[in-house]
Amino acid sequence: MDFFTSMDISASALAAERTRMNLISSNLANVNSTRTAEGGPYRRKDAVFAATPVERSFGAALNKADARRVEVTQIVEDQKPPRLQFEPNHPDANAAGYVAYPNVNVVEEMADMISASRSYEANVTATQAAKSMALKTLEIGR
Repeated sequence: MDFFTSMDISASALAAERTRMNLISSNLANVNSTRTAEGGPYRRKDAVFAATPVERSFGAALNKADARRVEVTQIVEDQKPPRLQFEPNHPDANAAGYVAYPNVNVVEEMADMISASRSYEANVTATQAAKSMALKTLEIGR
């Protein structure tokens, strides 16, 4: 695998983790949103990742280098029911006095954020290592 392929793989993972962090931020920002444009409370969103083959030349395919990129294939809404809380004076309360709050668990979201942050850091480190190796290779020719 060449330097550019390794950087491409790390860059795809960085983009995927950025999307994941944006979704986590959106989930945390809407933890108390009881009304959305679609109607009803906000629904937690999550990214689905997939490994896709790296486009490469015929010669590289013969070497059987099984490099894969990370891509966000879809963004799904959590289908768990909303959390009901008794607040009869709330403007969004139903006839029984219960308000439907989003199915967002702040502790889970923070754990996901730490995981996404660590994955992002690991891919930045991998990119920096590939860049450093490429620069060292160029210095050999001097």
